[in-house]
Amino acid sequence: MTQLPGQYPEYRPRRMRQNEAFRRLIRETRLSAEQLIMPYFVVEGRGVKEAIEAMPGQYRYSPDTLLAELETLVALDVRTVLLFGVPDENEKDEQASAASSAEGILQKTVREIKSRFKDLLVITDVCLCAYTSHGHCGMLSPEGQIDNDASLDRLAETALSHAQAGADIVAPSDMMDGRIRAIRTRLDAAGFKNTAILSYAAKYASAFYGPFREAAHSAPAAGDRCSYQMDPANREEALREIAMDIQEGADMVMVKPALAYLDVLREARERFQFPLAAYAVSGEYSMLKAASERGWVDEKKIVLEMAVSLLRSGANTIVTYHAKDIAFWLKNSQVNHFKEVKTF
Repeated sequence: MTQLPGQYPEYRPRRMRQNEAFRRLIRETRLSAEQLIMPYFVVEGRGVKEAIEAMPGQYRYSPDTLLAELETLVALDVRTVLLFGVPDENEKDEQASAASSAEGILQKTVREIKSRFKDLLVITDVCLCAYTSHGHCGMLSPEGQIDNDASLDRLAETALSHAQAGADIVAPSDMMDGRIRAIRTRLDAAGFKNTAILSYAAKYASAFYGPFREAAHSAPAAGDRCSYQMDPANREEALREIAMDIQEGADMVMVKPALAYLDVLREARERFQFPLAAYAVSGEYSMLKAASERGWVDEKKIVLEMAVSLLRSGANTIVTYHAKDIAFWLKNSQVNHFKEVKTF
């Protein structure tokens, strides 16, 4: 329990809230653009910037249009991106063959980004759902079940192809048991010991992912993902998953979704003291957009408040579709209440 410093009237907490200078002086949680990760969806072609209907303000980019977009992002001091490949429908098969192709859309995009932006950190999503004809995140057995162990080799091969293209961090999001060890082993054996792994360690089977599945064309053709993504009712299981992934070689771990799982974030921070990301997912983004478009909420204020809540709960970094917006707001004086204060 927090030790009380004193009693009213000698102790008046409002003294330190009376203006912005006072509030900034003792602010416990600070939000900056460098803490943000911006996700992008990449598709084949040139000149493509295709609006995602379920996620207003978000787009599917071809590599050339994404490079132009990244110029703006970097100017706003966001230094990390998370890429999702969206292959053509005719490239999908049961083995997710295109996921590990050196000429896959994600691999090509990574090479182009790294040739233009040397200091931009590129994270690649390692999953198979967008590349399989059945839309699941792993290989199917002849009986139609997810074959965990058969999926590990495909995931490791895919992660290696991303590293070979120049990815700084690979981020497996499939939730197969043992995939962190399989990926770490494959990367190390191929000489990519410095390629980091951001594990989607506590990824819940959430209804908040709906808009993403439209964006990535990755909805399962049949069934659901409850046999591999986590039960939203479980917190201790999430901590066991995180512990396993750390032991297997993860360099960072993630809790996904973010806002409905602040308790998991807090527990993970207190228990592990390990680099921790929170993913404010598509459903969170789209709900805020819908409410703000109707004038029900102030988008800027509520997004900044939510971002601060994730940091306060224990996240070191935030994956959010609002990253570019947040960075823009932080650069402008009208949001001084949240603006990072540089100290020397």
